[in-house]
Amino acid sequence: MILPNVRASFGRPEAGTIIGMLAGSDTAARERLSDRIRDEGFDAVLDDPRTLNAVLTGGPDVRPSLIFYVMVRHALLETGIDDRTLADYLAALLSDFGREDRAFRVAAGDPDRVEYLVDLLAAADTPDGRRQFLVRAHLGEYALWLSGIFPDYVTARVERRGAPGLRYFEEMGATGYRMAAGSPMASEHGVDHLYRTAAEVFGDLRVALNRISDRYFFPGRGGSTERLLRQVTDAFGG
Repeated sequence: MILPNVRASFGRPEAGTIIGMLAGSDTAARERLSDRIRDEGFDAVLDDPRTLNAVLTGGPDVRPSLIFYVMVRHALLETGIDDRTLADYLAALLSDFGREDRAFRVAAGDPDRVEYLVDLLAAADTPDGRRQFLVRAHLGEYALWLSGIFPDYVTARVERRGAPGLRYFEEMGATGYRMAAGSPMASEHGVDHLYRTAAEVFGDLRVALNRISDRYFFPGRGGSTERLLRQVTDAFGG
C-alpha cells in the first residue's frame, strides 16, 4: 500500500540541496536559510515559491521524491488545499505509480494486471479483508492517477469512443477511497482520515495533478481544444 512517507525521508542532504540551489555561494543567504530551517522547520522553505523553481531546474542531483513533493505541495496550495499529509501521499503515489506498470497492479508484485475501474470495483467485493482493503484503496489511487496525470488521454477517449469522462473517474475514485476508509485496516495503518479527505476533495486533487501534468509532464499540448475546454470547465467549478 502507498503511505504518506516522502517527507519523513527528507533530512540534512535535502536541506543542503535546497539551501545550495537557493543561496548558491552567498554565505549570508545560506546562513539565513539555515536559520529559517532551524526556527521554522524545513516545511517553511519547501513552501517557498522559489523552491519550486529551484527543484525544477536543479539538475540530476535532486531526488525525484523531493521534486514530486514540492510540485504537489505547490499545486495543492494553488488549488486551495493546505494539507501537507495529502501532498506527502500524492508525492508517494507519483513515485510509486511511475515505476514500470505498478499503476495497473493492486500492490507491488501483484500477479494480476487490472486496467479498468469497473473491474476493480467488482474485485472490491472479495471476502478476503486484506485484499478488499487493498483493492478499494487502489481504486481510488488508480482513478486519481489516470484522471490527474493523463486527463488528455481520458478526454480524447470520450471524443473517439464515447468512453467515461473525468467526472466518472472522480466518482469512482471517491467511492474507492470512501470504502477503503471504512476498513479496519485503514485505521490500523493510520490512513482512514487521509482516505476520507481524499474522497471529499477528489475533484480538487484531480485538478491539482492536472496542473502538474499540463505544466511539467506534457506541456506540448497546451493549445489543444480538449485541454482548453477542460481547464475552462475546471476554472468555473465544472
